[in-house]
Parts: sequence; C-alpha cells; structure tokens
Amino acid sequence: MHGPPLIGWLLVALCAATGGYCLLQMRGEPPGPGRRIAGAEALMGWGMAVMAVPSTVLDPRPWGPPAFAAVFAVAAVRALRPVPHGAGLPGHRLHHTVGALAMVYMALAMMAGTTGGHHHTGEMAPGRMAGGVPLLTGVLLVYFAVYVVRSGLRLVPMTDGAVDGAGAGPSGAGWSRRPELRHACRLSMGIGMFAMLLAL
Repeated sequence: MHGPPLIGWLLVALCAATGGYCLLQMRGEPPGPGRRIAGAEALMGWGMAVMAVPSTVLDPRPWGPPAFAAVFAVAAVRALRPVPHGAGLPGHRLHHTVGALAMVYMALAMMAGTTGGHHHTGEMAPGRMAGGVPLLTGVLLVYFAVYVVRSGLRLVPMTDGAVDGAGAGPSGAGWSRRPELRHACRLSMGIGMFAMLLAL
C-alpha cells in the first residue's frame, strides 16, 4: 500500500486481528454455512492485511497483484455458488462477493501501476495505490460507507445487551462465538476496505 506508513500499519494490524478472530470463529463452527462465512471473512481479513503493508517494506509487484486477483476472483465465484440444502445467507454471500471483487479491482489497479507510468524507485505518488476507475472507486466507496454505518447501527443494541449480560449466548458461549464480536469484525473490515479504496 502506498501512502503514510502509519496508516498502512494500522490497517495491517486491524485486518490481521480481524482475520485471526475469524479463523478462531471458523474452528468453533460446525460444518455448514457458518464455517464457510467465517472462512471467507478470514481470507478477506488476511488478504487486506497483506495488501495494506506499506510498499517501503513489501512491494508485491509484479507477482503479487496477479495472485491477489486470481485468489479473490475464485473467492467471488465461491461466494455466489448456491449453498446445499438452501441454508445460505444471501446477504452475507452478496457482501462477500462485492468485497472479493473489490479486492480484485484493487489488485488490477496495482497491476496497472506496475505497467503504466514512470515511478522513481518503484514508488507512486503519496496516497495513491495505482489509480483505478474513479466512477467504480466512488461506487465501491459509497457501498462500503453505507455498510460501515449499517454495521455500526446493528452493533449498538448488541453491545448494550452484552453489558446487561445478555450477549454471552447460550450457556455463556465463548468469546469466539459472541455475535457482537462478529459484527465488530465485519465493521472493522468494512472500515479497512473503505480506507484502502481511498488510497487508490
């Protein structure tokens, strides 16, 4: 990621922590849609963490962007694939598809930055990842801004319930199964995606 290194490292920490939590959540889920959703979110979190590493430390070009594009193109197709027995959650699958396609878009923008223009010592202008299509970037920014606001509003009553002791789940479910933490992770990834799109 190009831009202020501090912002990049904050995004790395946020996305890596979110991806790690999703991995723990996936381990605690029985086989089924819940585990697939947690796995997709873990992949998204770790992918965003790697992409957010400041370019002064890790510049993945030229091999990184094609690999990112391929991995998340497959993730987008998998998210759209019908779930057996009709047990899927269409809203989550659609959001994961949009998120995966946004990662493909950012990877393609990085590839464009590799092949186009002249960069001194492999660097681009501060605050820019590689460019991108302004209209498409704007649409994605609006989508993730709305998603972040909605996720935040959905999180408020859950955290209030947790304070009253109602958010622990059945029989005091472990912290990796708490619904408010799941929503907090999704909120964090939405914020991270919004910030990375701003860097295009």
